[in-house]
Amino acid sequence: MKLHRMFRGHWKQPTRQRLTVIVFKLAACCESLTPPKSCWSWIEVDMQLYIMSFLSPRDICQLGRTSHYWHELVRDPVLWRYFLLRDLPTWTSVDWNSLPRAELLKTSISELADGTPNDYMAEYLRGCPQSRSLKSSLPRYGTMTSFFQSLITHAEPRFAMFGPGLEEMDDSLVTRMMNSPGLLPVTGISQRQIDGIGSGVSFLFNNQHKFNILALYSTTSKEREQARTGRSNTVNKIFLHESDTRETQHALQYRVIPQVQEACRAVDGFIYVANAEAHRKHNRQDEYAHILAMTDPNLGTPNRPLLVLSCITRAGVKRVPCVYMAHELCINLLNRPWVVQDTEVETLFGLLDGMEWILGQVGIKNF
Repeated sequence: MKLHRMFRGHWKQPTRQRLTVIVFKLAACCESLTPPKSCWSWIEVDMQLYIMSFLSPRDICQLGRTSHYWHELVRDPVLWRYFLLRDLPTWTSVDWNSLPRAELLKTSISELADGTPNDYMAEYLRGCPQSRSLKSSLPRYGTMTSFFQSLITHAEPRFAMFGPGLEEMDDSLVTRMMNSPGLLPVTGISQRQIDGIGSGVSFLFNNQHKFNILALYSTTSKEREQARTGRSNTVNKIFLHESDTRETQHALQYRVIPQVQEACRAVDGFIYVANAEAHRKHNRQDEYAHILAMTDPNLGTPNRPLLVLSCITRAGVKRVPCVYMAHELCINLLNRPWVVQDTEVETLFGLLDGMEWILGQVGIKNF
């Protein structure tokens, strides 16, 4: 009867909200009893975990602060593996510090070499975009304030943009960018081109920061149009294949043409436009080899950032989740800062988040 009075009024709330209230009130009861878990002793642990699976990870973390008993139980690896596999496809970005290990996604409750169970809770909280944004919003002592940063004049950053997503999509990412003055006003178009396969456009980010995009295509615009209609087979004009007897027969090695090498030495970072549409065929091994050639440390500073725009043409198209995209492209093997950002070409959803990240990596942070 006492419990009935405690929860009276909550049954009309939505299911998850109602369950959250109930669990937290029971947890409060546990804290006041001895032993702490007496209030739940009549419920099997498996059932307790099942109930918690209906809560959000944020609720679970808060529940773990109510008592020592809950602090231990909410770290259960089965529960957090469930959250990881359930929520991972909805994450819109992942970076070089937060990418979950591939073995965690492929196996059951695996164990480390020393027999210690994997900490799925730590993996989830490290990879979840909401957790990362919370950490990045905290004040960073020892850095300059935005006022002093505003007094520093930054050169216009330059980025080389390349990848199959520039050419294979039903809509053009660069054209959408150039025709979206409300998001990225165009401030200039370079008259210099690289043999019809590269051209530069300057944009204004957040109405205060200029940056330049050098879009590099593997073919000319005429050849791309013919390829879309199936009238011709195109030859990649950016990358030259090189044979290397030291490599295995499955490995690919490329180098970029001299004109593009010159451009690579001049840019501050790279933007790879990946085709994330799940219904299309992709050669990720070849794509990884192209990324290695373009970001060759012999062509400039080795730690320049890489932004991967994981693109679909429009909302509703089934996509490859960004975490799986990172593993398919093997960019976790790169020794440089990188991020994979989900993007929609038609609406440019996600593009500004990606640009904010890469601009921040090159020193533009007072947004």
